[in-house]
Amino acid sequence: MSAPARRPTLAESKNLGRPSDRGRFLRIDDVIATTGLSRATIYRQIDAHAFPEQVRLTARAVGWWEASNYSTIKRTWI
Repeated sequence: MSAPARRPTLAESKNLGRPSDRGRFLRIDDVIATTGLSRATIYRQIDAHAFPEQVRLTARAVGWWEASNYSTIKRTWI
């Protein structure tokens, strides 16, 4: 019996030129451009748990996974 295939780490995939399964991080301006929503509406929907939570990238920066935004857009607006 062989051992299950080990999934490459994000760093290994990046070194091989493959994107992450979840895509890339989108910053707030990217999310606004993608959704067509205003900054205030996005944060209002986050508070109402109707939009994906942001992920802290650094002490002063947050982002959203690209894949979670597209699934939200499809579910909500399409």
